[in-house]
Amino acid sequence: MITAKNVKSGYIDYTINDYISEEEFKERQQRGISKKGDILFTTEAPLGNAALANIEKFSAGQRLITFQHYGIQNELINYVMLMFMLSDFFQHQLYINKTGSTVAGIKAAILKTLWIPIPPYKEQIRISDALKATLNLVDNISESKEALNNQINNAKSKILDLAIRGKLVPQDPNDEPASVLLERIRAEKEKLIKQGEIKRNKKESVIFRSDDNSYYETIGEKTICIDNELPFKLPEGWEWTRLQNISSILTDGTHKTPQYSDNGYIFLSSKNVTTGKIDWENVMYIPKSLHEELYNRLVPKQGDILLAKNGTTGVAAIVDKDVVFDIYVSLALIRVADGLINSQYILNVIGSSCIQEYFNKSLKGIGVPNLHLEHIRRTLIPIPPRTEQQKIVNIIEKVFAIFAEIA
Repeated sequence: MITAKNVKSGYIDYTINDYISEEEFKERQQRGISKKGDILFTTEAPLGNAALANIEKFSAGQRLITFQHYGIQNELINYVMLMFMLSDFFQHQLYINKTGSTVAGIKAAILKTLWIPIPPYKEQIRISDALKATLNLVDNISESKEALNNQINNAKSKILDLAIRGKLVPQDPNDEPASVLLERIRAEKEKLIKQGEIKRNKKESVIFRSDDNSYYETIGEKTICIDNELPFKLPEGWEWTRLQNISSILTDGTHKTPQYSDNGYIFLSSKNVTTGKIDWENVMYIPKSLHEELYNRLVPKQGDILLAKNGTTGVAAIVDKDVVFDIYVSLALIRVADGLINSQYILNVIGSSCIQEYFNKSLKGIGVPNLHLEHIRRTLIPIPPRTEQQKIVNIIEKVFAIFAEIA
């Protein structure tokens, strides 16, 4: 059984399965025999979809009208008639003659009065051939574009993987090594702790390479070897660290279900971070009272990184506007050491396949898996010298801009 639910614009969706018995099929055949090649047209819910039947045995069901060949010698080519029915000219006639406000439809008696152009038979053949050739070309272009996008995405992933391994730009032995940079970050954090601007994180650590060339991590008074955690070797001048060690703030948004308002203060969730950029158009709003409560706990700033903890898990974006807003628990906020770590470099690291694989392995929960703050904080980050961070960012921006023009 083919019903209006199956008939789309130009094709039939056979994934929606409705069946009737052989007895009911024979009974329906007495009212009209549907054949392969017939035009099936939806009269309601939805109005105006049409497609050619491409199976031998079927019965047309609810909200469908079947168009078959007319004339002694079948002078009308159904494929051409189908294209006319899908044209703006014919669809506009449907629109101005429809009935119903909630569910638009058209009566068979009115449908029969609508205009449709009928070219000579030989002209129909030429039109049919031209349409099929054009649509095949469009399909080929779509397939080629999809293949191109896949190649571009693979190339982007490869570039990010090379970047975080120190293989995208050459190392400069004159650059200040990352070990010195990390020491400066620790000193800056101590200063902020004494000033009361941030709290001490007892789980922060120091990672170092010992004389035996193995890597160790010290947390408090405990030191352990972490060679088995390290995914690859780093070039000279680079260091491993945890994401929490280079962040002045690493937390998530409110765990309370907010009460939304028609206007007020912008409230972002993981739904606003889906493509590597923040969607500022489709945002929710919260009232001033709730905003003030949330702002006392966390003040997002331009340059912060927002990371989706669920939904589009692992997708991150940099806050690119100087605007007041709050965030939901589905987002983590990462604020790296200002002036010492390049936030765009960290964004690129997060987007690499290495980090994405770590995130995927760390997901917890049934139904909608979540990325917990604990795992985000413990993410291993390869840190190059400050100047090399900027060089890496510059190269990636140039190459990705070229990819964007190609796509």
